[in-house]
Amino acid sequence: MNISSNKTLILAAVALGLALYACADSGRQKANGPGIGTPVSEARPILLDSKSPDAPSPGTETASGPMAGTPQTAAAAANGQLTEDERNTIDIVRKTKNSVVFITNLQYVRDFFYSSDQPVPRGSGSGFVWDDQGHIVTNFHVIEEGDKFMVSLPNQKQVEAKLVGRDSNKDIAVLKLGEMVPDLTPVRIGASVDLQVGQKVIAIGNPFGFDHTVTKGIVSALGRSMPGAGGVTIREMIQTDASINLGNSGGPLLDSAGELIGMNTMIASPSGTSSGVGFAVPVDTIRKIVPQIIQFGKVTEPDLGVMFVSDEYARWAGIRGVIIREVPRDSQAYDAGLRGLSRDNRGRLFIRDIIVAFDETKIASYDDLYNALDGRKIGDTVTLTVDQDGKIRKVRIVLVKSS
Repeated sequence: MNISSNKTLILAAVALGLALYACADSGRQKANGPGIGTPVSEARPILLDSKSPDAPSPGTETASGPMAGTPQTAAAAANGQLTEDERNTIDIVRKTKNSVVFITNLQYVRDFFYSSDQPVPRGSGSGFVWDDQGHIVTNFHVIEEGDKFMVSLPNQKQVEAKLVGRDSNKDIAVLKLGEMVPDLTPVRIGASVDLQVGQKVIAIGNPFGFDHTVTKGIVSALGRSMPGAGGVTIREMIQTDASINLGNSGGPLLDSAGELIGMNTMIASPSGTSSGVGFAVPVDTIRKIVPQIIQFGKVTEPDLGVMFVSDEYARWAGIRGVIIREVPRDSQAYDAGLRGLSRDNRGRLFIRDIIVAFDETKIASYDDLYNALDGRKIGDTVTLTVDQDGKIRKVRIVLVKSS
């Protein structure tokens, strides 16, 4: 046998070996799924449901044991794997599935070519059912500057809603559905006064438009103060590590009893996505504000009965305190001696009274004054410390209803 014949035999043997290896590898892939060398784009997803041809039929033996495929043992295994905490979460989600909605804020914009107003989505968020009259509670910033509001229900039906009223300072708004929807369930109202750091919370909403998404966490801190959409600080906010993202605003924060303890409102994040630091308006604030909005269309708050200069102007002028802009002549504030801005003969404005304290609380801005008033009632008598050209005086005044 010559060298050429030897080479031919060797090449034939190598080819036969590769063919046998390929057949064996093909058999392994059929038995075990895509191999390590299979491109990801070519790997076929396996749907493990009852309609999938790859799903084991009931009663067949699987890798988990000879009886793991039976419905009875599968259910038992599932129940055995659920912890008490998991069962609690699942129960709460089931009971609130008809209590959370998705809100789309539409704003009319003039069409340049057709000279007509067209509704354009301005924003979106979540909301929850307050009562059986069709009232939906959400954040003020979810509906801010909107002209039309569409509410997507749990069954995917869309219903137009009207704005009943809002309190921008507390970032709370109330909508009312344009038609009665019998399947909606009002959320159970709890309390936030007795919350404790470390207790379990559940957040439900529509982050990034994904309907009815559930996340779980704990109360991370209480009594937080955060700047709100209305330009003043919202006090006593609940901090939670439950994942909250864009679209969660206005959704309910629930405790382990499935009761409302807050409304998911904002996050602290450099990227705009969840960082584990979220904040919710406490339900005790919501319980005080929402009934007033439903009854009166606005919030009735205690007020001094005067008008103020914006904090921006005060800071520009280098003034700490709240500058009084105008005092109606027929008001008890005027009778008590409070005075607003005045003009000289040349039309120049002069500052007169500056509020620097409210009872024993020092006032450096309108934010301070607003939150000092927040804990008072209409008819209360308070003492203001007023500075006018460096002269300090005390003025007693009765709080009136805000106009």
